[in-house]
Amino acid sequence: MSTPKIRNTRRVPWVCSVMAIGVALSAIDADNQIDATVRLAYEAAAAGLRSAWFGQTFGVDSPQLAAVVGREVPGLHVGTSAIPVFGRHPLLVSSQAQTAQAATHGRYHLGLALGTKLLTETGFGIPFERPIARLREFLTALRQLTESGTADFHGELLTARTPIPARVPGAEAGVPLLVAAMGPQALRVSGELADGILPNLAGPRVLSEHIVPAVTEAASAAGRPAPRIVALVHGVVTDDVESVREKIAERLAFYEQIPSYARVIELSGGRRAADVAVIGDEKTVAAEVRRYRDAGATEVVFCDTEIAGDSDRRRTWELLGELAG
Repeated sequence: MSTPKIRNTRRVPWVCSVMAIGVALSAIDADNQIDATVRLAYEAAAAGLRSAWFGQTFGVDSPQLAAVVGREVPGLHVGTSAIPVFGRHPLLVSSQAQTAQAATHGRYHLGLALGTKLLTETGFGIPFERPIARLREFLTALRQLTESGTADFHGELLTARTPIPARVPGAEAGVPLLVAAMGPQALRVSGELADGILPNLAGPRVLSEHIVPAVTEAASAAGRPAPRIVALVHGVVTDDVESVREKIAERLAFYEQIPSYARVIELSGGRRAADVAVIGDEKTVAAEVRRYRDAGATEVVFCDTEIAGDSDRRRTWELLGELAG
């Protein structure tokens, strides 16, 4: 397999500046999803993008995929966005995350999510109850595990103890913990216990007026550093704006049925999810990236860049790579 020349392959420590702009990679229609994703990751790194992120559903295991990609593509940061806390246990997620961190030499970032009632109850057959309490307990136990390799946590919903060590050699620096949080309670917990958040479909207005102030205030009250704000933005550089917007509208319609997403879409000034997508020429997309940064986003991750075909995807990545500089 021939691979593009990577613009910058030096290994870099985890700081926000090195992953200011990244992309979500999706190759679910490929003959081999892992091989295809690695090829895309090489291309993203060659374009100058700093990070690649992978979703978690019932298909590919995203921490394993991140470990493979991070191992194959030098210098590229990799992240999971995001693993639902229902149906998982902190001990197992810690093992996955630490393994990925050791494999990538410190370039792995773990995202967690509450998930949805539909997928939790239909898929796992467990009730979607007390999600905020579960998130708090999950983060508390997981933080112990990723920082020390041990845990002695007894909560109302979770127990995590380590009668034998749970440390993965090579992951001593810990794992950055991020949460796909947008609602007031989830933002409060994330500010207190996580390193940052992964808001999705949250436009600049709701970021600056609601999300960033809430999570920053919670972090400050807990004596924690200012949180990372990794904004997930659905968009692409294209000349076929209306056609692409309709394609994105169809893909994102699922989110409009989820109250937390419906709320942030409305607070962003939109009626449907596609209204907060960033679609247009290079000047339009670059201006929107600046709006997100001005609204408090420390990092921007573009999703669905493949929706208009390879030509527009490459055009999008070239622009984003230049903006990442």
